[in-house]
Amino acid sequence: MSNALTENKIQIHVGHSPDPDDAFMFHALANDKIDTGEYQFHHELQDIETLNRRAFSAELELTAVSLHGYAYLTDKYALCACGASMGDNYGPMVVTREPMEIDDLKGKRIAIPGTLTTAFLALNLCLDGKPTTSAKEPHTTGDCGAFTYEVYEFDEILNVVERGEVDAGLIIHEGQLTYGDQGLHLVVDLGKWWMEKTGLPLPLGANAIRKDMGQPQMDEVTRLLKESIQFGLDHREDALTHALKYGRNLDRAKADEFVGMYVNDWTIDFGERGREAVALLLQEGYAAGIIPEPVELEFISG
Repeated sequence: MSNALTENKIQIHVGHSPDPDDAFMFHALANDKIDTGEYQFHHELQDIETLNRRAFSAELELTAVSLHGYAYLTDKYALCACGASMGDNYGPMVVTREPMEIDDLKGKRIAIPGTLTTAFLALNLCLDGKPTTSAKEPHTTGDCGAFTYEVYEFDEILNVVERGEVDAGLIIHEGQLTYGDQGLHLVVDLGKWWMEKTGLPLPLGANAIRKDMGQPQMDEVTRLLKESIQFGLDHREDALTHALKYGRNLDRAKADEFVGMYVNDWTIDFGERGREAVALLLQEGYAAGIIPEPVELEFISG
């Protein structure tokens, strides 16, 4: 494509995680598999906590966010109805070197992948924790009353638990499938815990679109995102080959399993049940004093 043609297009900067599920979801947009019309997409790959924090300055037109992070972003972003990562009776996990029960986690030092992650919110709800430092304020250690925490890169957490540098680790992404390879033990699957508590899936991540783009552009970009997700599901082997480039320590079978966990019918559209789950999670966070204000949800269907 010539520079002149590119310059005439509307530039959309997209942020998403360098993980198999996001790579699968964005494969069609990243590799020109669908016609994007007047839009030109630029992809920036960063871990989810970094993207949550970048969203405060609204740098990106379209960005992956944690649902917990979104609670602080409603003035700048709306949620795309597509692109959800839902834990349907599975989700972030707490793992340890030695077998433990949930109650044994009280008073322990837990490695977490970021204070704005939904995993951290769910952990606090599970253990009746309440952080003394706002999730929005950048920091690397803190106290939730029920436990203390240290922030690590998500892909370092299994290692620091294995080395005994912390008592437990809160793991997201493919670590949910690989923790056993490092001899670690599952204490609680927060997706299962949430399902038992509410009967609903645990909404973890979403894509958020910047409100100042205006409704027509928000609708069209969301439609293109949905088309990209559907393309991946319709051309699974092709999209999986692309996703494998981001599958740390995953063979093709495990990458396929992981993608299936987080790119599925929920990803095409939250649906009524998914939206109910988002609303309930954020209401619970507010009621527990973790989220400071009630969250008004806005979904863009495209």
